Amino acid sequence: MGRSARRHARGSDVERPSGGEGLPRALALTLASALVWGVAHFVAGRRVAGGVLLALYLVVAAALAGAATLYRSELPTLAVQPDMLQRLTAALVALGVLWMFVVVWSYLVLRPVSMRGGAQSLGAAAVAVMCLAVAVPAAWSAHKSYVARDALTSIFRTGNENGRHVDTDDPFDGQPRVNILLIGGDAAENRTGVRTDSMTVASVDTETGDTVLLSLPRNLENVPFPAGPARDRFPYGFTGDGAGTPGLLNEVYQYAEEHPDVVPGVPKKQRGPELLKATIAGVLGLRVDYYILVDMFGFADIVDAMGGVRMKVDQPIPYGLEGAVLEPGYRTLSGKEALWYGRSRTNSSDYVRMGRQKCLMRAIAEQADPQTVLTSFDKLAAAAKRTLSTDIPQELLPALMKLSNKVKDGAKINSLQFVPPLIYTGSPDLDLIRKLTSEAITSDPRQVSSHPSTSASASPGASPSETGEPDGGGDGGTPKVPSKPVSLDSSCPS
Repeated sequence: MGRSARRHARGSDVERPSGGEGLPRALALTLASALVWGVAHFVAGRRVAGGVLLALYLVVAAALAGAATLYRSELPTLAVQPDMLQRLTAALVALGVLWMFVVVWSYLVLRPVSMRGGAQSLGAAAVAVMCLAVAVPAAWSAHKSYVARDALTSIFRTGNENGRHVDTDDPFDGQPRVNILLIGGDAAENRTGVRTDSMTVASVDTETGDTVLLSLPRNLENVPFPAGPARDRFPYGFTGDGAGTPGLLNEVYQYAEEHPDVVPGVPKKQRGPELLKATIAGVLGLRVDYYILVDMFGFADIVDAMGGVRMKVDQPIPYGLEGAVLEPGYRTLSGKEALWYGRSRTNSSDYVRMGRQKCLMRAIAEQADPQTVLTSFDKLAAAAKRTLSTDIPQELLPALMKLSNKVKDGAKINSLQFVPPLIYTGSPDLDLIRKLTSEAITSDPRQVSSHPSTSASASPGASPSETGEPDGGGDGGTPKVPSKPVSLDSSCPS
């Protein structure tokens, strides 16, 4: 045999059976090659192609194994980086296409040389099922990464867009605490604008994750505005704009949106958060870095997407408009029930429901585990896009993800509420609020303002008993309020 003939014999396929009798063998080897690339090519005598496919398979497997082991702790931070998610989506699509190509190619090199129509159809159908089996997981994963990226880019802007440059090597700019204003807004079809009925600053230690929740009541009056046009208009504190707006803290957001001149140069839908952040910073004497606004009615969608939230209800809570009641005991609340749990004031007060809201936040944070998030990811992402707005830059998300893991892994979470009888809402003692804030978090001068806005300080001489609920809420159930932060673990029913 000549040299060219021998070369042809070595490079040619092994003899393939004719007819349908070789189909089961071809399909079995194709399946084996779908599980380990290159098997079919080695059997067919195509060693070079088989070696290349096997090497590529081992590279992909090693990369996935490395990501799941060596970089496992970094995966949550990678999952909140839009650029990384975009690359992941492209990689998953490419992997799915390549895998299907390997399956089809493996079958082609092994299929019998001649088959009747029935055998051909059966072989094609079997290969199509194998392709579908490898395509579906890749497509599902690519879809999830695309949805995640879409949600992140819809909710979080880049630092270049909002002027908040983040140094990834020092994301918190050397500060020992990051302070985030958590706002619950109740925009609705039957109401004009947004009222911020829940306002809490989460002050988080950037090293330990220890958190203090500083809550201000919605009906705080005569709050001082920051220096500038807003204070020029209300030099003695915010007093509202007519009979319909008596001048409560929960009106500041909408007032700024409707009066762009008090926050000049700030775009629509950012005026309210900016003025509210600055106002609360002045009240607390505390730097406020970022805000997160949650629409309270959209919040119900998030709870439903999680499959509900399990809580202990410690006393009957009126629910709905038809006389229903959330009975005491352990129960899984639907989104609508959770909304009423956090908002009901019947036979209660603003201040009692503020405490319930903190317990609800705690329960959701504890129960939003990776499995729950993954199984309801599309619904959660869609609800978040409808419900959340924030000025947190995308570049800060990896650092915040690491910080949130510390919070979930046993960091202390304490709560301090500035409510009666500790603070009289009609004429708040701002010096006392700032003093208690300072004691609650840190004595670091970088955190607590030494010269807070005081031009609108109100006299603290009025008695708490002189105030009532400005919009009809009763004063029943007003608890004795501690002047020191208390642990949510001890204050929430469990």
